[in-house]
Amino acid sequence: MSADVAATPDAGTPGSVPPPGAGPVPVPSGGTGLQTEFWFELPVGFEDDHGRVHRQGTMRLARARDEITPLRDPRVRDNEAYLTVLLLARTVTRLGDLPAVTTGVIEGLFTPDLAFLQDLYRQVNADGTTTTAVTCPACREEFAVDLHGSGGSGGAPGGW
Repeated sequence: MSADVAATPDAGTPGSVPPPGAGPVPVPSGGTGLQTEFWFELPVGFEDDHGRVHRQGTMRLARARDEITPLRDPRVRDNEAYLTVLLLARTVTRLGDLPAVTTGVIEGLFTPDLAFLQDLYRQVNADGTTTTAVTCPACREEFAVDLHGSGGSGGAPGGW
């Protein structure tokens, strides 16, 4: 999924909306300078019980306890793959206008969205960097993209 992530040069402009599938946009951190939350848009979207599709959300950086606590969960002991569900349910802080992002929500994601969030989790939490290698689909040139976008003040589209 790394090749599908794109920089969003105007993401910090109020009212601007990045193209679908654009990589995470930094959410303002309240002046601390530490970037801990990132805006994203799912490629497909989560369909709730009422048929509404939720695509825009935020993910926060994981803390050590986010990766340690789920290891005690019996669902992880029975099936190691369930660790992904628990990690994403703990770190995806918002998805559309859902009241909460639960394990049920993560379990209900379409496969491309689950893969997108897994990739995003790895990119945001690996080595403390949000830079990833991408390949231009037209010319096949490889280059690095900073998932923060323009490096401006950031913020999610629509002001949320």
